[in-house]
Amino acid sequence: MSLDTPRIEARPERLTAHEARRRLEHERNARLTQLQAVGEARQGAEEMMSAQKETLERVLKEIEAAFTRVEDGSYGICLGCSKTIPVERLEILPYTRFCVPCRCTTA
Repeated sequence: MSLDTPRIEARPERLTAHEARRRLEHERNARLTQLQAVGEARQGAEEMMSAQKETLERVLKEIEAAFTRVEDGSYGICLGCSKTIPVERLEILPYTRFCVPCRCTTA
């Protein structure tokens, strides 16, 4: 192997509970900050703000449910097919309950 050859590290099949918690806490904090900003915003775009608030509250519920899955050991397992959700998907959407194929069929 040449010294000029880039080294490719294998990704773990699943996130550790610590990493999952860290990502979920980051997501929860971001959504809570957004929810606070929505609450403090002026009333001008009330309908749009209401929709944003509902979406943020739904995502917060999903994040809290993901914390429960971390605790019971089912985090990272697709609720549709029971296969492991790829780490790349969990890095993008750490509170997801479905792998991409199952998400497409449940949408």
